[in-house]
Amino acid sequence: MRLRRSRCLTCYWHDNAFVVHPHPHGTPTALHPAAAEILAAFEDWSTPGEAAGRLGHLTPDTVQEAVTTLVRSGALLARGSEAARRDEQIAGLWGAWMPEASFFHYATQDVYDAQPGGDPPHDTGDPPGDAGDPPGVAGDANAEASVEAPPPPLFTGHPQAPRLLLPRRPAGLGTPFGEVLYDRRTHRDFTGAPVSLETLATLLAVVFGPVDFIDCGRGALYRRTSPQGGSRQEIDAYVGVLGVSGLAPGWYHYDGLRHGLEMLSEGLTPAEAAHLCAGQSWAERPAFLVVLAARLERMSVKYPTPRAYRVCLLDAGHLGQTFALTATALGLGPAQTGAFRDSAVAGRCGLDDTGHTPLYVLAAGHPAPTPQDAPPPAGIPAFASTTLLDP
Repeated sequence: MRLRRSRCLTCYWHDNAFVVHPHPHGTPTALHPAAAEILAAFEDWSTPGEAAGRLGHLTPDTVQEAVTTLVRSGALLARGSEAARRDEQIAGLWGAWMPEASFFHYATQDVYDAQPGGDPPHDTGDPPGDAGDPPGVAGDANAEASVEAPPPPLFTGHPQAPRLLLPRRPAGLGTPFGEVLYDRRTHRDFTGAPVSLETLATLLAVVFGPVDFIDCGRGALYRRTSPQGGSRQEIDAYVGVLGVSGLAPGWYHYDGLRHGLEMLSEGLTPAEAAHLCAGQSWAERPAFLVVLAARLERMSVKYPTPRAYRVCLLDAGHLGQTFALTATALGLGPAQTGAFRDSAVAGRCGLDDTGHTPLYVLAAGHPAPTPQDAPPPAGIPAFASTTLLDP
C-alpha cells in the first residue's frame, strides 16, 4: 500500500502534547514529536518500507507502528482512497489560503457533536426576545462556564481619557429604505469636505449605540440595530478622525453608554491612514475611519468553543452592513476593508491585540460627484469574457 501525508494537516502543541490534526477528515491525535519526521518521509506516495529506508536511524518495526497510528488518525492517506481524493480536492480549492484558513474553517465544523451533553447554542443572531440565553440553555458546558467566569464589563470605557459628549439631536434618516438599498455602494473617492459632528454622532448612535436594555436574569444586556450572537455585543468601535467639524484629528473610542467620544491619541494624517490600511491610497480621503475591535471575553465567557470566533467575524459583518446603509441614508459614501496592518491599528487604538483585537476597518466621507475609481458599466465584451454559469 502506497501512502502519502495529507496535504490538509496541521501539527501543534496543546496541553504539553504534540498533536497531529488532519482536516476535515481524520482525528486530532497526540503523538511523539518524532511523528513529524516520519510524516516528512511520506511527502510523496511511498510504502512503509521505502519510508523506513529514508529514516535509517529508525527500525522498520518502529516506522510500521507509527504508520499504523498515522493511517488511523487520517494523517497518512492510502493512494486511490476516497479520503485521498477529498484531500487533493480541498488542497486545490483552498491552496491560496492554506494552511491557516482551511484549518480554521474545517477544525471548527461540527464542534458541538464532540461535546457530550452539550446542545448547540441556538442563537446565531439576536436570541428570542433579544435577551440572550439564560444560563443552561446553551448546554451544560456553556452554562458551567457562564456561572464560573466573572462577567466582563457590558461597555468598554477609558475613564482617564478626555471625553466629548456628542449631540443627541439625530441628523435626518428619512431617505426611503429602497433608495438606501439600491444607492449603497463602496466609495473610494471623496470630496475632502468635513463631515459635521451631528452627522457622525447620528451614525455612531444608530450603528453602535444601545437601542434598549433587557434583564437577562444575571444582569442587563442590550440590543443594537444589528444582530449580535447571544447579545454579547463584543464589538467596540474606535474612530480615526481626519475631517470632522469640531473634532481634532486623532483616535477616539465611541462610548455608547454615554454617547460620547473618548480621545485616546492626538493626530491622524491622510498618509498614516493609508499606511494603516495596508497602503491603500483611497484611505487618505475619507473624513473618518471606524475600527471594529472584538472584546473576546464577552463572547468566550458564554461560548467556550472555538467556533464562537466565527460568530465574532459574522457580527463585525453585520455592523459593517448597518454602517454602510446608515451612512448612505445620511448622504455619506461608505467604504470598508479587511486589508489593514493589524498590529499598527491595534497600537493606535490602544488595544492589546490579544483579548481586544481589530477585525474590520470602515470609513465614510462626502462622496465625490464623479468618482474616478468607479469601474465602468459592463457591456457586451465584458459579458462575453465572463463565465456566468457552471458548465
